[in-house]
Amino acid sequence: MMHVVLAVTAVIFSLAAAGAIIRIARGPSLLDRVLAADVLLAILGGALCVDMAVNRHLNNLMLVVAISIIGFIGSVTVARFVADRRVKPNES
Repeated sequence: MMHVVLAVTAVIFSLAAAGAIIRIARGPSLLDRVLAADVLLAILGGALCVDMAVNRHLNNLMLVVAISIIGFIGSVTVARFVADRRVKPNES
């Protein structure tokens, strides 16, 4: 039964990763690309979690935590960078 679950999740993660890679390539804006990269990191973390569940080990747990932290910090940093670049209404 776990092999069926693994096959189904592999197909879903593959389709999601392909969509994220297409969004990274096409853009059109920097925020689209950053969000797609964050989604790709989340997909990678989810795939590692599925691997750990299927094989019943915790070898990749620190990698999942590191990927999550890197994705969060990267997204917050880019969001703050873009928010600072916008022109404020009282500035001309």
